Amino acid sequence: MDRTESGQSVILVSESPEQTFRIGVKIGRILEVGDFLALTGELGTGKTAFVQGIARGLGVSENYAVVSPTFTLVNVYPGEALTLYHMDLYRLGGAADLLDAGFDEENFQEGVTAVEWAERIQDVMPEGAISLVFSYVDEFTRKIVISVRLESVRDRLKGVVF
Repeated sequence: MDRTESGQSVILVSESPEQTFRIGVKIGRILEVGDFLALTGELGTGKTAFVQGIARGLGVSENYAVVSPTFTLVNVYPGEALTLYHMDLYRLGGAADLLDAGFDEENFQEGVTAVEWAERIQDVMPEGAISLVFSYVDEFTRKIVISVRLESVRDRLKGVVF
């Protein structure tokens, strides 16, 4: 895994889905109640592999198959200390659709929320969201740009990705 840091962002280069998963595990281990991960990127760039790693890092049992909730909107996985709320907004048109479905940020304050296709709700994302942008480099290699706005969140990520 290669790493480049620039201000409030760090760029990671993952050379395989397994490495993307391991990055998720490392980050999952330091997440706290209320953390919100906003994942964006094309289909197949590793968002779900990353969330699978987050789940294992939070202590979600191997008995749970962590899959993208494209049709159910949200999957809930109980971890050892925190619950993971995994959302996939691919089928939504925007934040209004999410709110119409009865979701608001209070639904997820007792755990960690990971949202795939988060660009669809950009206007209602929490200020402290951890932004992850996944992109293709080649068939197996992915670039992951991780950005945070709040210094307190950045401090927790130091030594893991910053």
